[in-house]
Amino acid sequence: MGFKPIPAAIAVALALLIAFGLPVPEGVTPQAWYLLAMFVGVIAAIIGKAMPIGALSILAITIVALTGVTAEKPADAMRDALSSFSSSLIWLIGVAIMISRGLLKTGLGARFGYWFIAVWGKRTLGIGYSLAISELMLAPVTPSNTARGGGIIHPVMKAIATSYDSHPDQGTEKRMGKFLALVNYHSNPITSAMFITATAPNPLVVDLVAKATNSDIHLSWGTWALAMLLPGLVALAIMPLVVYLLYPPEVKSTPNAVAFAKERLREQGPMSRGEWIMLAIFALLLLLWADIPAMLLGAGWKVDATTTAFIGLSLLLLTGVLTWDDILQEKSAWDTIIWFGALIMMASFLNKLGLIAWFSGVLETGIDGLGLSWVYSCALLLLAYMYAHYMFASTTAHITAMFGAFYAAGIALGAPPMLFALMMAAASSLMMTLTHYATGTSPVIFGSGYTTLGEWWKMGFVMSVVNLLVFTVVGGLWWKVLGYW
Repeated sequence: MGFKPIPAAIAVALALLIAFGLPVPEGVTPQAWYLLAMFVGVIAAIIGKAMPIGALSILAITIVALTGVTAEKPADAMRDALSSFSSSLIWLIGVAIMISRGLLKTGLGARFGYWFIAVWGKRTLGIGYSLAISELMLAPVTPSNTARGGGIIHPVMKAIATSYDSHPDQGTEKRMGKFLALVNYHSNPITSAMFITATAPNPLVVDLVAKATNSDIHLSWGTWALAMLLPGLVALAIMPLVVYLLYPPEVKSTPNAVAFAKERLREQGPMSRGEWIMLAIFALLLLLWADIPAMLLGAGWKVDATTTAFIGLSLLLLTGVLTWDDILQEKSAWDTIIWFGALIMMASFLNKLGLIAWFSGVLETGIDGLGLSWVYSCALLLLAYMYAHYMFASTTAHITAMFGAFYAAGIALGAPPMLFALMMAAASSLMMTLTHYATGTSPVIFGSGYTTLGEWWKMGFVMSVVNLLVFTVVGGLWWKVLGYW
């Protein structure tokens, strides 16, 4: 059987209940209501892991095309169902994931980690900061936060912990491993919030903001990076200290870590041709994504963010750093393109058919009835949006289900559109701190056994509060200075 019966049955039941068991609300068309039923069913199936998300996306495309909720003619319905695959945002993330394979293949990602540890690794706290800085360095070109935190940084973290005899199966996780594992993880949501290309769902946020404001606000790569720079750096600076206070390592001085990192660097040898090429392309991508040529030479030198990603991938293929077989084997990239395309398609047509506008109106009316100012009203929306992630095992599912309506409601309640867009964008990554199933990185690091479930949830809640305060206070002031609101 290609699906899990119980989660699949729950998802189908929810879809049928909405479609045929509940009356269509006034102001909503039947087509929009039926699409909502399909959408809720798909999201429920994703949360329940009834099938892999890519397989569910294929089913979603099929059902939308077959039922004709977006168009009467079958050919037009099929065209609508496939419409999002021409989205440049989807290809930006897919191609960037392919590029990130070069960091793993060449070993440049691990080298970054060992470099920083060799410099700042004399104390356990310094190792924690080294892991956080390594995350930050890799984030702009590693749109799979799972690959970055779980695939590149986590093996480095485990190697260091075990070199100090900190093993969860031996009861010595408190020596160092617990602290390092938590720093390893909590760096991930912060760096994910700092760049559009740092985690796969961020372009979806860009797309939803643009649709909600009729393209009045389009968050470019450079705008997003500049906005999140200061609050992100402050959050990264505070986070290891918070973890250190709550779960202090027994081993606080680590002079051997420097020797350990230098030994690993010796084993790697001098930087290979592939690493030098990867580093040069890494620098080129950052320059183009940050619009540096356009700033220096004029608007005619501006390069689209997706075009930049294709330039990077083309150069990696031309130089042989990556082969086409490497690209074909990058399953996560192709998987992301499929499920992103399906979810963006459904979310787009919910918006086009008026469902998002209706739901945001319901939220607006409900909160407006409380008689609060826009500041408190939007704070309620933001908190409800962020902590709803306890019910989600996918940031993409959460953003797709809730972002558009909550953002539209906030604007209607009087929030400055750019300010609320940045706050919601930050929360869309920061919510990953909460649970051991919040994103793909969490089960990888939690599964290594260095923390208990209670410790993970406690640290997650504390960091969610700290991060939210940093991005609200520091971010709000920084965005005011930048003239964003």
